[in-house]
Amino acid sequence: MNREEAVALAEEIGFGGKGIFRTKELKFLKEVRDMCKANRCGNYGRLWTCPPACGTLSESRKKAKAYKWGIVLQTTAQMEDEFDAEAIESAQSTQREHFLNYCDRLREMGEDFLPMGSGGCGMLCKSCTYPDAPCRHPSKAVTSMEAYGLMVTDVCKIANTPYYYGRNTVTFTGCVLFP
Repeated sequence: MNREEAVALAEEIGFGGKGIFRTKELKFLKEVRDMCKANRCGNYGRLWTCPPACGTLSESRKKAKAYKWGIVLQTTAQMEDEFDAEAIESAQSTQREHFLNYCDRLREMGEDFLPMGSGGCGMLCKSCTYPDAPCRHPSKAVTSMEAYGLMVTDVCKIANTPYYYGRNTVTFTGCVLFP
């Protein structure tokens, strides 16, 4: 898959924001991984796709660096006010649906890729089997950008894609890496 095809697929699926970047520009930050460990999202030690189960920062960096370029994929929604939980939930659901569709389409095409979603996996299963049983969908599970140690704002910047779309908006961001 080339860059133009990746963007065209993103547009076809319905992503609002998208941008291309070179993987060598990614910064894998211990500070981001430390935020995971602080468990602000509540997923630390609860999902196969979150730390510590998803591997070390060094392992994540090595895995990602095997790819040459990537695409940022975003869903943005307008909110009535900053506490519009319905708009936030809808945007997150749309992002997850679009992201899984994008990955499914890449698999159908036989593409090699590494998906990094927004937040913990939570896309395929209502509850994770961690740590009692293996992941139900290891070939489809999506680790978050943050679990890879990536600051989402930094990735958006190198992809020349906005992170903030204005007052009373919410944006969910994921990315996919390609060889």
